[in-house]
Amino acid sequence: MQPENIRLYGTAGDSIVDGVGLRYSVFVQGCPHVCPGCHNPESQAFKGGYLANIDNLVKEISANKLINGVTLSGGEPLAQSKASLALAKKLKAHDFNLWLYTGYLFEDIMAGQVDSDAQELIALCDVVVDGPFVEALQSYELKWRGSSNQRVIDVARTLEVGEVVVWEGDESREDQPKPPPSW
Repeated sequence: MQPENIRLYGTAGDSIVDGVGLRYSVFVQGCPHVCPGCHNPESQAFKGGYLANIDNLVKEISANKLINGVTLSGGEPLAQSKASLALAKKLKAHDFNLWLYTGYLFEDIMAGQVDSDAQELIALCDVVVDGPFVEALQSYELKWRGSSNQRVIDVARTLEVGEVVVWEGDESREDQPKPPPSW
């Protein structure tokens, strides 16, 4: 049985910093990593935030026709992998490009060190940014990640070849956002 709710820290309905294009970012509540220098330290407590109905969240996201992608971040989306998976399935049914930020390593997730819902969730994603945020490796020069140890992973290619493939960021590909009309 799929969960009806997910505990959130908050959302951003028009993000351009959490992946390519205009995205709807969903920040889940609760994180076991508690990385020093975390961008969203208020999202770390598991008892914080608020419950959001997953169907209502999908309706809200789908109502904005300018949004072409959704990013799951946090907190740690895999700390609520069952609810995050339920949300991701519904978003993919609406053909959204899906990015996910996690403090876990891709290899550990796929080896079952988190849980099977986490593996299924990752397989639905287009791009995963993995690894804990390391304050000493932080740089504002990095694109789509906060510290240089983190990887921006092309999930489909990674699953196809059986080893991590870094996302090339080819914004001309069909699965990437198109520029708005210039009228």
